[in-house]
Amino acid sequence: MPTTNRYEGRPLLRLVDCLVLDAIDQLDDQKRATLEALEPRLAQTFSASGTWQEIVSSQMGFADDVPDKIRHFWRRYLDHADTENHRVDPQAFVVDFVAQNFPDIAPPRR
Repeated sequence: MPTTNRYEGRPLLRLVDCLVLDAIDQLDDQKRATLEALEPRLAQTFSASGTWQEIVSSQMGFADDVPDKIRHFWRRYLDHADTENHRVDPQAFVVDFVAQNFPDIAPPRR
């Protein structure tokens, strides 16, 4: 069965995933540096200004407290994983979080 790239045809999804990873302090330094270097291009593409986080948040219509809310859900995820003795997987958290909260940009769940 062929697998589909999660981001194929969904450029904003990759940015939202990175924003969620950044909010939970799981975005690696290389990706962060790449996104910071892309800020001028993102600003031009979206006719916006600010950091890459501010530009993505603006495109998504996020309130200022969205990173705090994401961190709240992350802490609940960590607590649940600890209680159930499950492995913590930041990427799995991101995929589930985005699919549940932003189904209009997330790929169909299979």
